[in-house]
Amino acid sequence: MWFWFLTTETIWGNAMVKHKYIDGFCIGAAALAVLVTVLLMFGSQLGIPMASARPGYAVRLFDDSRVHTLDIQLDDWETFTENAGKEEYVSSTVEIDGETFYQVGIRAKGNNSLRLTEEYGLSRYSLKLEFDHFLDGGSYHGLDKFSLDASFQDNSYLKTYMVYDMMAFMEVPAPLCSYVWVTVNGTDWGLFLAVEEPEEAFARRNFGKEYGKLYKPDYRWLSEENADVALRYIDDNPDSYPNIFENAKFGVSQADKQRVVDALKILSQGENLEEAIDVDEVLRYFVVQVFVMNWDSYLGRTGHNYFLYEEDGILGILPWDYNLAFGTYALGMTDPIKDPNVLINYPINTPAEGEIMRQRPLYHNLMKNQAYFSQYHAYFDMFLSEYLENGRFQVVLRQVQQLISPYVQRDPTAFCSFDDHELAVNTLEQVCMLRAQSARGQLEGDIPATIRAQLEQPDAGIDASGIRLADLGDFGDLESSRERQNAALREVMKAEQED
Repeated sequence: MWFWFLTTETIWGNAMVKHKYIDGFCIGAAALAVLVTVLLMFGSQLGIPMASARPGYAVRLFDDSRVHTLDIQLDDWETFTENAGKEEYVSSTVEIDGETFYQVGIRAKGNNSLRLTEEYGLSRYSLKLEFDHFLDGGSYHGLDKFSLDASFQDNSYLKTYMVYDMMAFMEVPAPLCSYVWVTVNGTDWGLFLAVEEPEEAFARRNFGKEYGKLYKPDYRWLSEENADVALRYIDDNPDSYPNIFENAKFGVSQADKQRVVDALKILSQGENLEEAIDVDEVLRYFVVQVFVMNWDSYLGRTGHNYFLYEEDGILGILPWDYNLAFGTYALGMTDPIKDPNVLINYPINTPAEGEIMRQRPLYHNLMKNQAYFSQYHAYFDMFLSEYLENGRFQVVLRQVQQLISPYVQRDPTAFCSFDDHELAVNTLEQVCMLRAQSARGQLEGDIPATIRAQLEQPDAGIDASGIRLADLGDFGDLESSRERQNAALREVMKAEQED
């Protein structure tokens, strides 16, 4: 070994000495090394994306320019649907765009959507697919988990997709999504929306390999106070915030918990909020959240359906779950608002009743700061002018409709007819354009922008009486879809028996 090294070194050394260009080579190599170092250190500032920003799964399953295929291979699909309410993972084989993955955990997902699907005797559930549940290190090209959204109470199939597109436009870290034609053991099951679950891969893609902590605050019982879900400061003891820390997506230490509690304490005081809140990101998030009139959310009675991101003691809020957006949330409400004139004109400055608003410090305390309030309005103006009023929204909406239309038409488990789907897409377009007109009027002072002022001037808003929000999806659709979904289930069972 020593002889080989000596001989090689001598030969190579002689060749180097004799090469008349050796000085140029050395200088060039040194310059290249410096360039690579600069790119590694400052690439993101120069506009060069990190490798983690475009992981393998992002350019495969989440290429949203086409409808993907996904086959769930499971021995007894009927039993799986019958036990869906238990939300227990079972092992399956999944084939995505012709690529097979083994021991993938699969279960039904949802809160009210899961409960109502079960109560109405239906079988089209939203699903979670977890690649590392049964198989250590399992992943789909770097993705640990994604969900399949069933478009429950969304006849347009577009609510969730469009809100995430709005969030991404406003540079809010949002899940990737794309449409998927799902089959079960080779038998058609329907068109679903694949959504990246906010876990490790999501955090790495959005925040880099040194990402912070991610939580999904949620209530155990809606009848409880749930102050922690509302991000209200209780005391200095992390044990007082179980609905946050018991829903951590990664392992957390006492120090991790304490940083969140300290941030909530600063938030509660309403001063020096930049020390605890990613103010710019939060304002951008609330622009979209308020525009889409989603009250099954932080600004609604439930106060949930968001992710909380913490890094170095700074909190941000991330979007989640929009099938009941655009004014269609009525679940659990004793006296739900259904008047489209009220909903379309809902005030952008006080997007919740006072009792709720005062209990939502992440919105309320930021908006009490005049500089933040002005920036919120500036972002709202930008969103309206650059996304809604210049036609971008309509282009995206119609392009996606054209992409999915053939699949919706033959969806065997659809919650609605194809005619109802087309009606819902048209209604969604009308809702958003009317909402944009109202928001513009509120920004410019022509329409009242608070609940109190609107009560004093009930006729001051945009006339939205020509639309029916129920056309976006309602309980009646659940009743009418039962036989359709039962027939699809029988087809799957028949194929299983033939095999």
